[in-house]
Amino acid sequence: MKIVVTGSNGLLGWHTAARVHARNCAAAFRGEEPPYDLVRLDRAGFENPSLLKAAVNGADAVLHFAGVNRGDDNAVEKANPDIATALVKACQSAGSTPHIIYANSIHAEHDTPYGRSKRLAAEILARGEGKFTNLILPHIFGECAKPFYNNVTATLIHQIWAGKRPEINPDGMVHLLHAGKAGEIAVSAALQGQTGDIRPAGNPLSIPDLWERLAGFHESYQNNIFPRFDDSFDLNLFNSYRMASYPEGWPRQLTQHSDNRGTLFEAVKCGGGQTFMSTTNPGVIRGDHFHLHKVERFLVLQGQATIRIRKIFSDNVWEYQVDGKNPSPVDMPTLHTHSIQNTGKEPLLTLFWTHDLFDPDNPDTFFDKVLP
Repeated sequence: MKIVVTGSNGLLGWHTAARVHARNCAAAFRGEEPPYDLVRLDRAGFENPSLLKAAVNGADAVLHFAGVNRGDDNAVEKANPDIATALVKACQSAGSTPHIIYANSIHAEHDTPYGRSKRLAAEILARGEGKFTNLILPHIFGECAKPFYNNVTATLIHQIWAGKRPEINPDGMVHLLHAGKAGEIAVSAALQGQTGDIRPAGNPLSIPDLWERLAGFHESYQNNIFPRFDDSFDLNLFNSYRMASYPEGWPRQLTQHSDNRGTLFEAVKCGGGQTFMSTTNPGVIRGDHFHLHKVERFLVLQGQATIRIRKIFSDNVWEYQVDGKNPSPVDMPTLHTHSIQNTGKEPLLTLFWTHDLFDPDNPDTFFDKVLP
């Protein structure tokens, strides 16, 4: 099945493409053929008609997330219908009738330049020759969202890590939906052939309450305490919050208490989860996988190692040198493939902690090499 994701460098497009990629990685690990031919298309693809035509040629589904949501009012009002028109024309030129799932917005119901722009784009796409799904989304948040870019959650997270308290509208209200969950809904609609309007509900939260929840995460995390994750919303919000600590915030220093008996330090404090240890021979690499939800900590207790982290679909690799003589944890961000390599001459002893118990039927582990 060929799936095209437009706007794949944006928040929603990246999260969705990562989930399609995860399905392919899981199949490859089982020795099966990847079920999806994933084509990622960014905004630049709409400026090249031949590239756009090639992308949609033979496509079964187009998850259409490319769009414009800020700028001059006239430009915004014109941009989204123009993009929709270009997509329809490319499909016609390629002789393709893909199922188009369009990431619309609750703002399409408002008489604003952006609202009119989104509403008209949906009408253009609905007149295409293939199936059409109008995915009307509330406020989207998630890992790697841009602060000060029409995303209040990302902006508040940025301010918390910067040590600032912004002015908060006491009457402000959001209905938050994680980008990954929205992406799963879009993929499911494509697989099941679901058409018409889909209106996923967001978690209603006042802006002051959102700030307090994020500030609570920060206070605990700075004290080496992981909060309890009573539901998936809190887990996704926490993962979005901690993503802003990379890459500069790692590795972290632990407080060590030493006397004539030796040294004691707290590896992790939390309300649950699973801890395990491993030894790794010199030169050997462990990991080379990513998680969609799992919170995970690596802590070298003995030996020397290089921890590598790479954002899905990116070529940029972060490297952290760690040594058991100065135990310093590195937490693994979601949607980033990671590994640990023994770079010393002796066996490496590493403590691993994750917030949930391993479930072999749903391991949330997708193998994808950090380095080519």
